[in-house]
Amino acid sequence: MNEIILPHETVMLDKFASDLGMELLYAGRGILTLTSISVDRPGLRLTGFFTAYDSQRIMLFGLTEHEFLRSLSPEERTERISALFSYGDVPCVIFTRDLPVLPEFLECARASGTPVFRTGKLTTSVMADLFAYLSRLLAPKTTVHGVLLDVFGAGILLTGSSGVGKSETAMELIKRGHRLVADDSVLIRKVESELIGTAPERIRYFMELRGIGIINVKNMYGSGSVLSEKEVELVMELEHWKQGKEYDRIGGEGGAEDILGIQVPKLTVPVSPGRNLAILIEVAARNHRLKLMGYDAAQELIQRTIGR
Repeated sequence: MNEIILPHETVMLDKFASDLGMELLYAGRGILTLTSISVDRPGLRLTGFFTAYDSQRIMLFGLTEHEFLRSLSPEERTERISALFSYGDVPCVIFTRDLPVLPEFLECARASGTPVFRTGKLTTSVMADLFAYLSRLLAPKTTVHGVLLDVFGAGILLTGSSGVGKSETAMELIKRGHRLVADDSVLIRKVESELIGTAPERIRYFMELRGIGIINVKNMYGSGSVLSEKEVELVMELEHWKQGKEYDRIGGEGGAEDILGIQVPKLTVPVSPGRNLAILIEVAARNHRLKLMGYDAAQELIQRTIGR
């Protein structure tokens, strides 16, 4: 569909600290470059075992690592800590339980430019928070040309060629009380088995309407008209009505769109003068919900016909 963006994110230190409720002790290189969802507890590394060591992981110091360092002489501590930073640029180091940071550690962190954080949480809690945070931040992602809306609680992705009427249809749905997630460019992340769509930050809540220009949906219709993110549950491709093409009239021939390896139900909706696309999308959203609950009107009609 579109180019898949490999996991690689840069995060400002103050945002990272705020998101995870931590204190920044040393800013180091001033920014975090994150590429791995895994977290490293360097117990084995402190003993000199560096096989399979990945310096791209966030390093977490808990009570065990801290007490091990305290048991060493200052010279040994400096040597062991220096070795941790000699295999590459560690994104950052986090101390848990409000543990004091040893002078030798801060000295080595400054020498390598490694940011240092501290939190009062237990180590296991911090690991769980980091896994959830990094899984979402570094999830495989792609961008799709279309409009993503929340219609009756269902995430509907409208696709189609430029000028087919995606934004105008979305505008009608917003007026009817539904919510906009993204217009024109939809950023989709694969978080475990779900596809979560959002808008790129620079164009969030903006919409282009030909002949009108750029509008800010949130400012115009209020915060209840927008949503920051939504799971993509149904793709509806709008296309200009093609004479002679057979369109699905029963509902049992729906296709699927492959997005990041996940098959999403897809409907192709012909666009022609007089068709109320907003109502059709509302009906599709409700029908999709009914199918998820196990009811399929087309199958019921077929069963009634066969049963005669």
